Amino acid sequence: MKLDNLLNIALDTAKKAGLEVMKHYQRGDFTSHFKDDNSPVTSADIAANDMIMAQLKSLTPQIPIISEEVGAVDFQQRKHWPRYWLLDPIDGTGEFILGSGDFAVNIALIENNWPALGVIHAPDHNITYYAHKKLGAFKDNGLTSVPIHVAQYDANKPITVAISRRQELGLMAQYLSQNFHYEHISLGSCSLKNCLVAEGSADCYLRIGPTGEWDTGASHCIIEQAGGSILDSEFKPLNYNHRQSLMNPDFLTLASDDFPWQDIIIPHKTPRNYY
Repeated sequence: MKLDNLLNIALDTAKKAGLEVMKHYQRGDFTSHFKDDNSPVTSADIAANDMIMAQLKSLTPQIPIISEEVGAVDFQQRKHWPRYWLLDPIDGTGEFILGSGDFAVNIALIENNWPALGVIHAPDHNITYYAHKKLGAFKDNGLTSVPIHVAQYDANKPITVAISRRQELGLMAQYLSQNFHYEHISLGSCSLKNCLVAEGSADCYLRIGPTGEWDTGASHCIIEQAGGSILDSEFKPLNYNHRQSLMNPDFLTLASDDFPWQDIIIPHKTPRNYY
């Protein structure tokens, strides 16, 4: 099946999942608990996951699925997959619980260990970002869909860094050279912060702490198609389905290469227990 067709399926599925999520969000009738890794999950996550899994299995039965809410598939099985869906039914579950609205449905298609398609639908904001590797990157506000591009470097402006609302700014000092000026823009959801970089609202996003491949897959495609990149903390490309673990290292989401990133960002070893 062609990427255009798969993108339409992913868009439709993400928006239907968004409606399911918003039913629980608006009624406030969801339950929540902590998983073994101490991350939160709600009954809305599970409902959205079930809806997405059912639709993708029905429409693309030949494509396997990895979802945060289903559990890991053994590496010996999945390492041979040429393509698979990678899901996070609600990215930003903590924000969902707090009622900030900064959460999103993430659907990515991974081909040959690289994101080929990405959809990020933020239902409370009525915004959808999407891309595939032959299309470019777009932002849809429900009325219009426009191409998006990362920012270009302007030496007369501060570097804008996207951060979590609960991020300790001191943790980022290990990555940022003191020879530049910075300003910060805060937002929930890992994928939505990546999209701030993709649309040019932020110049970079530094993620310090554990994330899963499902947190980055969809936005990784969008970032690349908008002209940016995602690298691990040692400036190596973030990759997919190369290890038994599906956990990411610390990573850096960067706008266009005309920024002097090698001077701005200080490489840093990620603790191995993130893997």
